[in-house]
Amino acid sequence: MAQITLEQNVGGIKGLCVITPAVHGDERGYFFESYNSADMAEFGIDIVFVQDNQSMSAKGVLRGLHYQKHHSQTKLVRVISGSVYDVAVDLRKNSPTYGRYYGIVLSAENKKQFLIPKGFAHGFQVLSPMAEFCYKCDDFYHPDDEGGLAWNDPDIGIDWPETENVIISAKDKINPFFRNLKLDF
Repeated sequence: MAQITLEQNVGGIKGLCVITPAVHGDERGYFFESYNSADMAEFGIDIVFVQDNQSMSAKGVLRGLHYQKHHSQTKLVRVISGSVYDVAVDLRKNSPTYGRYYGIVLSAENKKQFLIPKGFAHGFQVLSPMAEFCYKCDDFYHPDDEGGLAWNDPDIGIDWPETENVIISAKDKINPFFRNLKLDF
């Protein structure tokens, strides 16, 4: 029996899933399985992850929106310290939800995970004083294959929790708007 609950096609977007683990706690603390391929297979999800990544960011940092052009990655993301607002934007041209986004608060407290399939731009904004963010990828990172989407694109209309004191990288400041993306995947 699976040690997770899984919400599929969240926000009405095919492929996006929110995973909540069964947490076992007592006076000593808690335990949960952060990943179990057999549990995922029970829900028809068969993914081989090849890379784990971790970042730490301060409050107000917004990372993204990023994607790989030809080496698209499925990601399983979670927060191990603090909280973030996590967003995925559908970039699959033949999808009925092309250009739509879904956002969710991920935190060390709620222990939720967000499964983002290939063909999505992804980003997050830190809500707590600090956050540690972890994610699994089913393909390796290719720096020369990186793409980006403007975090504040009016056509996408992401409802970020904070828009005034956003801290973004120089690279993310020049990401194009959705209408100017040259997608060939």
